[in-house]
Amino acid sequence: MEAIQELKNNLEEKGILTKTKILERDEYLNSSGKNNTNLYFVVKGSLRVFFVNDFEEYILYFGYKRSLITTLDSFFSEQASQLKIQALKKTTVHYISKREFMEFITDNPENLHLWHKILQELILLQTEREIDLLISSPIKRYKRVLKRRPQLFQEIPHKYIASYLRMAPETLSRVKKY
Repeated sequence: MEAIQELKNNLEEKGILTKTKILERDEYLNSSGKNNTNLYFVVKGSLRVFFVNDFEEYILYFGYKRSLITTLDSFFSEQASQLKIQALKKTTVHYISKREFMEFITDNPENLHLWHKILQELILLQTEREIDLLISSPIKRYKRVLKRRPQLFQEIPHKYIASYLRMAPETLSRVKKY
């Protein structure tokens, strides 16, 4: 998403994207039950956003280099999140608080337009994700995600991609051969 990088550049030029956090592999950026309204720009590494229900994990999305990640439920509601964010490998993020971010985007119509463009792209990605989950064929799910987000397969360990696609790792290995 070029719009995310443009927004990040604008924040850096303005001198307000100055906070950095480095996470070790398996370290949590957010735990469920916490209110976290920060926006995180992934500089390097990868993360997963997920929740646990009846001891089973459900991955909603991933963050990797040049992407934006947050606990969307907490960001928009300013309530405790049901989501967890965990580093899949050593990860560096730059971040900004919601308050600082909202001041920044409302101060300039161009930045607000850029934010709306990012939100539209995120909504479209989420719609595609929901369609993926309704497709019963593992091969079709795999091909759709591969076409839409090839970088995912370079940045994310396959066991997490398998979980994201709602299939066993062995099934993903077989499907990749087609």
